[in-house]
Amino acid sequence: MDELYFLTAKDARRLLFAKGGARLNLDLRKTSRSWLVTLDGDGFMFPDGTRVERDVIERIARDEGSVYFVRGGGVYKAAIAGEHFYKLVPTIPPTIEINGIRMHRTKEVNPLQDTRNKVNAVKPREGETVLDTCMGLGYTAIEASKRGAYVITIEKDPNVLELARINPWSRELFTGGKIQVIQGDAFEVVKKFKDESFDVIIHDPPRFSLAGQLYSEEFYRELFRVLKPGGRLFHYVGNPGKKYRKKDLQKGVMERLRRAGFAGVRRVEEALGVMGRKPENKGGKN
Repeated sequence: MDELYFLTAKDARRLLFAKGGARLNLDLRKTSRSWLVTLDGDGFMFPDGTRVERDVIERIARDEGSVYFVRGGGVYKAAIAGEHFYKLVPTIPPTIEINGIRMHRTKEVNPLQDTRNKVNAVKPREGETVLDTCMGLGYTAIEASKRGAYVITIEKDPNVLELARINPWSRELFTGGKIQVIQGDAFEVVKKFKDESFDVIIHDPPRFSLAGQLYSEEFYRELFRVLKPGGRLFHYVGNPGKKYRKKDLQKGVMERLRRAGFAGVRRVEEALGVMGRKPENKGGKN
């Protein structure tokens, strides 16, 4: 695969203000590496020989909320238009916007800190098997695998998968060897797993209005079934509607989790979610 060189509005402005070119980080700060982009007449020459006209760089410099990449002689926006509009957003690390809604928290915490808060709630350990129900850009799966776990992660949307393949921060999903990616609807895929297959489940679904079935007692019973006795569950919920409508979605989630069989169900405020565990003895909630 051709190497991709990423540009944000900030990078483009640096290039325009520099005389004779500049050394830029071109992998969205995934590493501290820099590459030389040189001035070439009224354009700029990238490391792979792609020449980008100045007016294109000027257009990127005005687009604060998007990510662009240079590959094989062309310049492309990291975005997909279809039934919905998907794009990478230049937070560090990037998140995805779908119709203007961001998949990660980006206020007060960055997407990486947000991910670590979720994973820290259940603390995957060396040799454990983790189910990550809703992959997104895969930061949760990658973080869990870094702690020694084997991860199975599910993503329904092929457009999200495509942006994950582009995003340098998601590369370990496809190269690490300790992560299995399944494309499909988590509501259906989970039914195919054997009983007591996982030590840990991290459930981070889209908002309730978009995926209500992933908040249902029926689905929670499936998660309970595939979790090993003593296994831990973290469920990201957020606080939609709480500020203005005094609605407590977490309370309803906790009640349904308890009815599904989970014990020790409690809120995890720093991760805006709830957690629970499967009792060690099947006869009751210890």
